[in-house]
Amino acid sequence: SVVIQECYVQNTAREYAKLYAAEAEPLEGFGEVPEIIQIFLIHRPANNIPYATVEEELVGEFVKYSVKDGKEVNFLRRDSEAGQKCCTFQHWVYEKTNGNLLVTDLQGVGMKLTDVGIATLAKGYKGFKGNCSFSFIEQFRALHQCNEYCEMLGLKSLRTTHQKQRKATPTKSKNLPNSSTVKKMVPKKAREPREFISSEH
Repeated sequence: SVVIQECYVQNTAREYAKLYAAEAEPLEGFGEVPEIIQIFLIHRPANNIPYATVEEELVGEFVKYSVKDGKEVNFLRRDSEAGQKCCTFQHWVYEKTNGNLLVTDLQGVGMKLTDVGIATLAKGYKGFKGNCSFSFIEQFRALHQCNEYCEMLGLKSLRTTHQKQRKATPTKSKNLPNSSTVKKMVPKKAREPREFISSEH
């Protein structure tokens, strides 16, 4: 069921957010850390839609902080504290999982986030089935700009590692002329539209 999957995705992302908070909160000057709110699955056997999700209602301006499929870049990510901390959270998860997992679609009110997604590099990473295409990870790698919060956590810049690799291996790239062209030919998967079941409050 789509609803069960959404519930699992959000609560998995929530566990990563708790670990991120535990590492970031003690740092001097870091301040408040984004939180992914808990989502509960309820079973209503007599209802036409037997499964539904229930979560805390977020009151205020709802903002999408993270890049969705690389084309939509939200300026609130760059300018707002919550947006920058969400990008740092994505970078932190990416580094913690060795580039295998990315929390996507970070959105919510202020520092309270909901309806997030997860992309995994390989299907079944740690037995986890993500709900976003792995191309999200490639796009994140290409588009992420580190900010002061990434620096506070000591995260490695994704840009410099690529540049260093390029500079360090000029001879290897001649031996493998098709390594870069292969990547270009891989079609980007369009994301499946997600089904939503309105939360009951």
